[in-house]
Amino acid sequence: MKIKDLARIAGVSPSTVSKIMHQKDDNISAETREHVLSIAKQYNYVPAQSLTSPDVKTMTLGVILKTLKNPAPFLSGILEAANRAGYFVMVCESGNSAEKECRNIHRMISARVDGVLWEPVLPVVEENKLLLEEGQIPFLFFRSPVKNSIRVDYTELGYQAARVLVENHHTSIACILRKKNPNEEFLEGYRKCLFDHQIKLDNHLILTLEDMDLSNLLTRRTFTGLVVSDHQDALLFYEMCKKRNYTIPYDFSVVSLIDDYELPQTYPPISVIPVPHTECGRHALTSLVKIIEAKGGKSEPFTALPVLTDLSSVGAPYLSVSQKVIVVGSTNMDRYLNFDQLPHTGKAVRTASSATYPGGKCLNQSVGLSRLGHFAVPISCMGDDVDADTIFDYLHGYTMDKTGLKRCRNEQTGQAYIFVQQDGNSMISIMSGANNALTPQIIALNEELFANARCCLMQTEVPTETLLTACEICKAKHIRTVLKPSACSVLPDKLLSMIDMIIPNHSELFEIVPDAADINEAVDRLLDSGIGTVIVTLGADGSYIKSWEFGCECRIPARDIISIDSSGACDAFISALVSYMMYGYDLVTSAKIATCSAALEVTRQGTTSSLPDRHTLEAYIHQVEPELLNKPIS
Repeated sequence: MKIKDLARIAGVSPSTVSKIMHQKDDNISAETREHVLSIAKQYNYVPAQSLTSPDVKTMTLGVILKTLKNPAPFLSGILEAANRAGYFVMVCESGNSAEKECRNIHRMISARVDGVLWEPVLPVVEENKLLLEEGQIPFLFFRSPVKNSIRVDYTELGYQAARVLVENHHTSIACILRKKNPNEEFLEGYRKCLFDHQIKLDNHLILTLEDMDLSNLLTRRTFTGLVVSDHQDALLFYEMCKKRNYTIPYDFSVVSLIDDYELPQTYPPISVIPVPHTECGRHALTSLVKIIEAKGGKSEPFTALPVLTDLSSVGAPYLSVSQKVIVVGSTNMDRYLNFDQLPHTGKAVRTASSATYPGGKCLNQSVGLSRLGHFAVPISCMGDDVDADTIFDYLHGYTMDKTGLKRCRNEQTGQAYIFVQQDGNSMISIMSGANNALTPQIIALNEELFANARCCLMQTEVPTETLLTACEICKAKHIRTVLKPSACSVLPDKLLSMIDMIIPNHSELFEIVPDAADINEAVDRLLDSGIGTVIVTLGADGSYIKSWEFGCECRIPARDIISIDSSGACDAFISALVSYMMYGYDLVTSAKIATCSAALEVTRQGTTSSLPDRHTLEAYIHQVEPELLNKPIS
């Protein structure tokens, strides 16, 4: 393209274009200058005189890196911003050699680049700076600890990684660094976070994997949380724990940095804070272009809010107060019968398909909580029979306190007969059996189990007097109460007044408030009784939430998914709702996550066997609505 062609397209004279490209445009308006430069970038115009005249813009920028090892994220951001700004990029490697760096700078000067991003060899060679200054080539330092360098703030990343664990009640937090080239800035942020939160620094907890006496440290639980500067070390620690039969996050919580180009990462499930290399590269290039085109000025430091991708490997300290959840209710053997159509009055139906699983709302919700990383304490009664043996065998290995599970002589374990239609809809008939033996006296005898619990889940498939006793203990110990009404009618006012959150389905709502005109009146009546939050599950229509405690009212749509068996959807919903509220998510976000949990649960038959674990649930959420799991660190 010739200068007259550019002038014609821009609607200005060739002399105006010449003055702008030779940077002799003091008497030309900024608007005209920007207009001409924009078109020049669009058409990749370079004046023919650019190779001989030092004043002509070449629309080329130089990048000098110490090493080309793993430069992808930075260069990706640089090239993206350069392309957007209309510049070419010339990249050189110094190999950490001051002599080679000097040669690269001479190459940049010979190529008449318009500006240079420079990762300097340390200490900075002043003669190399002088070369660029004498050549009147603007430059910015980046990826370097020197003053005014544009770089990622690892001190802030280390601080925020430690802060995630502090906010989840950890006070014994270790820091793993690379043995070679440890990230001192990350360590500084870790130390500062502990100081700011008045946690005593233990230098014995600043570790490298090569030096760790794992058998001693892990067995003694010297630390409960771990921040890791390099994601590869986090993966190694995960495998070390797995070999020793430790579970993350139940035994140890882990937060690691990860280079942004390594995302997405779904296995193993480690909570990560992405290092924003790409964004930093963009910022560096954009800052250099502003200096070039504005003929001076200073660059702004790079800042980015660290964001934790999820909480898959973060829980509260081992068996701490924040994980413990009491679950009071029924335990059954669920016996499934599958039909094309559900039976109804006057019609017999046949099936050739059946299955049996441990179940009951107490058991279901305890397993759901355990799979999502919390410590469940079920309190329930079973018979002295083979079904009870099957249930105890099934629970082996789950992280829960089974002290409150009682065998009752001369009683049969509760039975639930679940009729499932081909479209996933179901109806349930319950033979209470030993569930009726869960008396207020048994609750009182187990009062010590309530110590340090954060929440108590209850269901109405056990005697109402038992629930009243549990509520009284919870109120005395300031434990949140959540009630799932099931197989009940009108509930006593005394019980409702001690419930913080109630989660009925549409039919159960009108069994509790039978004379209400519509769902809004029924919900308001429950709120008037003293309940803080009402969530009505509506099956394929999602759920309706109204809360005075949290000050919100909304409807949450269901996930579009093919249902195989909906009988355990509410248990999956409640387990996930309570779990993620305890993980620090707000009510509405927790309910949306719980909706995803319920959607996964209904895709298979059987309740306990279909309840998703945390990794599975969050992997699904990453596919359908990943922003739900983003938890900005504020």
